[in-house]
Amino acid sequence: MESTLKKTVNSKTPLLYIAPFFLWGTAMVAMKGVISHTTPFFMAGLRLFPAGILILIVAAILKRPQPKTVKAWLWITLFAVIDGTLFQGFLATGLVRTNAGLGSVMIDSQPLAVALLSSWLFGEVIGLFGFLGLIIGILGITLIGIPDHWIYGILQGDFTVINFDLLGLLDNGEWLMLLAALSMAVGTILIRYVCQHCDPVVATGWHMIIGGIPLFSLSAWQESRQWIDITASDWFALAYATILGSAIAYGIFFYLASKGNLTSLSALTFLTPVFALLFGNLILAEVLSSLQLAGVCLTLISIYLINMREKLGKIVNESEII
Repeated sequence: MESTLKKTVNSKTPLLYIAPFFLWGTAMVAMKGVISHTTPFFMAGLRLFPAGILILIVAAILKRPQPKTVKAWLWITLFAVIDGTLFQGFLATGLVRTNAGLGSVMIDSQPLAVALLSSWLFGEVIGLFGFLGLIIGILGITLIGIPDHWIYGILQGDFTVINFDLLGLLDNGEWLMLLAALSMAVGTILIRYVCQHCDPVVATGWHMIIGGIPLFSLSAWQESRQWIDITASDWFALAYATILGSAIAYGIFFYLASKGNLTSLSALTFLTPVFALLFGNLILAEVLSSLQLAGVCLTLISIYLINMREKLGKIVNESEII
């Protein structure tokens, strides 16, 4: 089974690379449909902890080695806190205040942060088109995250519309999603260091289990009626988000992240909001404002430019030579 996985990865099957982003996008819609019947921290923990157990069972079947050193466990714990507890915590609480498609776009702005961190830490080249993509991405995130009346007021020269209640702004769902994106970006970078001391699949499983414990603790402390109102269809949606949207999706993603170019792989997340927006519209009838839709388009363009920066650069260089 393990040799089959390696052959599939090495052949760069498009479906394998697309799978995590399809599963994340549709899982976002599934979670949004359930959030009104449960609580954020409970749902976040339920998405992580069981998925981690499933991954470790698969790892045991594949006979992948368990962590053996203190340094390995320290890296896994750091990975768990940032990519597990913080990421899923911000995601679930932000999902309460925004819709699934828009939230997915905000989270999938994380390639912008990954590109900068990878350039700084691993020497991955950003280039002209990558830099242009970063600038467009910042503009797109601004249109998505800043209240519409602020932007319209500024364009009309009326700066009195701006409310400088920063705590209230940060409590906005879009900005919680942006914090989730930053957490995932740091987690994507950390997997390179984690894998120097531990198998990537095993590390993914343990980081979900360890990261889920604080979320369940926060739920027990601050929340009530976590599962009382959950229906049968809600449990099915949660199972989908846990098994397919977490265990399988994260297992594939972090395995690929430990092997390939982080900037290019991470930039493929532009597919996630496409799936989330599509299914959010079809299933939940979600609609974006015109400014938010423009921000979505700019964000997707920026991520495309980052992912295609090397090919676009070569095309420009070849045209100059001709």
